[in-house]
Amino acid sequence: MREVLRDAETGGDGRLTVTELAQRVGLSAAPCHRRLRELERAGVIRGYRAVVDGAAVGHGFEVLLSVTMDREESVAGFEAGLAEIAEVVQAERLFGEPDYFVRVVTADIAAFQKLRDERLARLPGVQRLTSTIVMKKVVDNRPLPT
Repeated sequence: MREVLRDAETGGDGRLTVTELAQRVGLSAAPCHRRLRELERAGVIRGYRAVVDGAAVGHGFEVLLSVTMDREESVAGFEAGLAEIAEVVQAERLFGEPDYFVRVVTADIAAFQKLRDERLARLPGVQRLTSTIVMKKVVDNRPLPT
């Protein structure tokens, strides 16, 4: 079943019905459905989503943002503020420098500049923002290795 779920995750056929999945793994529908629900309950499968092309919906400009904090006590406020910004599609707290790595999508460079100056730079505890514009995605939405 792991290989079929991996195929579905890569976009090969992520909209399989339980019946189709069962046929691929050689089970009847009922046991396949039970195993799928067990994976969901255990948190192995955390959800389902469609992968949308950002450029097709007006968010084709992508920036990788390194954030260095000046105050450790500002972490909670920074993270809460970051979570409220819809253009932030990924954020990770790191050990060492920088303190955070943030992926931001906007329509264009002007929209990013406005977002950076008016919202991101004003979040609690921000000392420095370093922006790197994404030229091309080489590996994207790769499933976890089996």
